[in-house]
Amino acid sequence: MARLLLILICLLASASAAFAKPSVTDARIGEHPDKTRFVLEMSEAPTYRVFTLPDPFRVVIDLPALDWKLGANGLPSSGGLISALRYGLFAPGTSRVVLDVKAPVAFKGLFLLPTRDGHGHRLVVDLVEVSRSAYFSAPRGQLVSDPPLPRVQQAAVPLAPVRPEGDRRPLIMLDAGHGGVDPGAIGASGSYEKTLVLSYARELKRQIEKSGRYRVQLTRNSDVFIRLRDRVVSAQAAEADVFISLHANSHRKKSLRGAAVYSLSEKASDAEAAALAAKENKADVIAGIDLSAQTEVVSKILIDLAQRETMNQSKIFANILVKELATAGPLLRNTHRSAGFAVLKSPTVPSVLVELGYLSNKKEERLLRSEAHRRKLSAAIIRAIDGYFDWQQSAKRS
Repeated sequence: MARLLLILICLLASASAAFAKPSVTDARIGEHPDKTRFVLEMSEAPTYRVFTLPDPFRVVIDLPALDWKLGANGLPSSGGLISALRYGLFAPGTSRVVLDVKAPVAFKGLFLLPTRDGHGHRLVVDLVEVSRSAYFSAPRGQLVSDPPLPRVQQAAVPLAPVRPEGDRRPLIMLDAGHGGVDPGAIGASGSYEKTLVLSYARELKRQIEKSGRYRVQLTRNSDVFIRLRDRVVSAQAAEADVFISLHANSHRKKSLRGAAVYSLSEKASDAEAAALAAKENKADVIAGIDLSAQTEVVSKILIDLAQRETMNQSKIFANILVKELATAGPLLRNTHRSAGFAVLKSPTVPSVLVELGYLSNKKEERLLRSEAHRRKLSAAIIRAIDGYFDWQQSAKRS
């Protein structure tokens, strides 16, 4: 019996190891006279896909899904040609590392080093600065391992739940901002916006379903990146009645705190709203998306914005939200603001963006992370949803 138990334990351990993700144990930047070197050290030799993107200039490294187990030094912040870097799940089965670079770059070398002298497998990327004209005149293909990394399967736009026959309940689309390789704001204690807002989306979904008055759907229910335009598409495809995008703010002025609600406007209500929209609209850039072919899509969206009725309904919903959020916690000055948020650009679905508070404020970060406050804010948002649809019914009768 003991021998059989030992065999079973060994089999379970082997199975666990077989299904375990490879891990990243170290990441470092080396500055050399003739190049900048970026090194990822891993438990296994990875398959990979590496390429550059322009305007802004970035280096993108796609790898299999990985566990990040960086040591005490953590992730390097910058060095040489690299001004910033980030990592995370980009799509199911694919991790992505994005390096922001200070100038156009070319690859001087890219290779794998085997385990040696206590080091794991190392992916080495050597970068050199080139002129803008040289960058755009050179072929910009991908450097791919042999065997290659499987093609990226972008996170699917969620399908609309089947509406039971005779079910006339409105559909609420909840959008947890950021996700995966895009962490969003980072709090005073190191908390991630992407994680916080997903917890609020799930709590909101729970409370909405409990009410029984609405159907509800999430644009994401895990830590995965979803493009801004796909969030809009998901709301339109589902024929949602309302779209609520959840976010948390950050500011260099640490004393700032309070929730705020934003609706879409071609002209920003103030400089702060414009700055926030510009920051939120960079989500696809942060995740290493090639935006060079988006002109036609953007033009179509701007044409569709002639449908002013949707924007007017969004503003009404935003005003109701402000009144209800005031009962649940502090509000930012000029609480209802407007700007050109890409995620609010559905021409057919009334859409608002809710900034739940400031993660850069230590006191408010603690409050936002508490279960009690999450329930309180969610309840306030649901009261606003009720108020909005009550207004709609009243408007139809008049």
